[in-house]
Amino acid sequence: MNRPLRHIAIFCGLLVLALLLRANWLQHVDRQELAQNEHNARVRFERFSTPRGDIIVGGKAITGSKETDSRDYAFLRTNKDGAMYAPVTGYASQSRGTSLLERTYDSVLSGQDDRFAFRHAKDVLTGQPRRGGDVITTIDAKAQKAAYKGLTDLGARGAVVALEPRTGKVLSLVSTPSYNPEAFAGISFKESDRFTALEKKKDKPLANRPLRETYPPGSTFKILTAAAALEHGVVTDVDARTDAVSPYPLPLSTNKIGSEAGDGVCNKASMKTAMQYSCNNVFLDAASKLGEDRMRETAEKFGFNEDVYAEEFGDMLATKSLYPPKLDKPGTALTGMGQGSLTSTPMQMAMVTAALANDGKLMQPYIVDELRGPDLSTLEKNEPMEMSQAVSPETAKKVQEMMEYTAKEGSAKRALIDGVTVGGKTGTAQRGVNVRDEVPYGWFVSYGKKDDGRSVAVAVFIDPTDMDISRSDISGGRLGAPIAKSVMEAVLRD
Repeated sequence: MNRPLRHIAIFCGLLVLALLLRANWLQHVDRQELAQNEHNARVRFERFSTPRGDIIVGGKAITGSKETDSRDYAFLRTNKDGAMYAPVTGYASQSRGTSLLERTYDSVLSGQDDRFAFRHAKDVLTGQPRRGGDVITTIDAKAQKAAYKGLTDLGARGAVVALEPRTGKVLSLVSTPSYNPEAFAGISFKESDRFTALEKKKDKPLANRPLRETYPPGSTFKILTAAAALEHGVVTDVDARTDAVSPYPLPLSTNKIGSEAGDGVCNKASMKTAMQYSCNNVFLDAASKLGEDRMRETAEKFGFNEDVYAEEFGDMLATKSLYPPKLDKPGTALTGMGQGSLTSTPMQMAMVTAALANDGKLMQPYIVDELRGPDLSTLEKNEPMEMSQAVSPETAKKVQEMMEYTAKEGSAKRALIDGVTVGGKTGTAQRGVNVRDEVPYGWFVSYGKKDDGRSVAVAVFIDPTDMDISRSDISGGRLGAPIAKSVMEAVLRD
């Protein structure tokens, strides 16, 4: 064989070898990934070829399936109280795929999980159709309803998160305005247009505000500033007068920051009084004395700057709440009152509140209690998991003392409940550069405890952009406290 022919033969042989290697790679290495790819039409057909398992709240299914006339998509996903539970369930759409719990646990709900292999073989032999498993959530139905009603009655864009401090169970997760996942569950142009219309709406009904959106936390962050000041010895007596003057001169600046309660109340006030009246000067001064490193260290122990939900939440991963790096002295001081470049999700502020209510111990939030097979057998059972000891029990108890005093004698009175120990903190957060041109956000965080050991921590966030309300009426205590109270009552009611 002459040299040119030999080169051509070798080259063709290499091409055949590469083709064989690629074919085997696709069949054996990439097989699982390709089989589960949402752009694979066979995956979508298979997902909706039989009824899906259900997502369960309080022992009752909040999802279902109904038969269709389609040959390819035999079953359609249905939702009960879809808008109320959308931030929990997500959607399972023939045209749009899946999201949130519907996505994270798709293999279980669709019956395609590897743990069902023996049952599949048995069903094939007996001629039974494939059946999906169920996802049992930690959501408290009454708390979810109370939170959703509170926000929708206001007509607000907002979010509510309720946690069980001892365990980290998510008891409520609400976002408004919301959407009904059933509205675009099918494959028709009409249903596809509904999804497109939702994407274009200015009030962002598809947004998951509790987990995926961040905002300045405003004065609710003062509970973390107080914890940092106590933990690092900057403040030792919460009843002792401080040297923080009001209005407070921002470091390296000619700006002075006052407080709505007035200079007479806030000038050199104790930290307890400052919490009661939400005096900015005391917390600006505390953050300035702590410095950015100690403030950031404490914030990170509470979950800031961390992907804290990645493993347990899967597709319910929350956007990071940020205590930013490389702050100057004015920027550090501003974080003490929850402003500046600090941002937080409502979930994160619920975690801070829950940790303080739990004597400083921060628990991993989780929303799925159990996975069950079609025969109701337990596939997985989640257990409480500690994330960190954010602050000492002694520090946490002092912050509890101040929050409970704020509820009894200060700006959080609207959250008080007979027979329940309540601690709270209001927040009004400015946004934008020209704060006078932007309506502020309203925040409220609280916890409730009963003598029998039951407890709940709540964070309420309200964006009053669409509300018919004067700027002077926008406050966390006025708008958020009644919602937090109703959620706490729903959880702790005998």
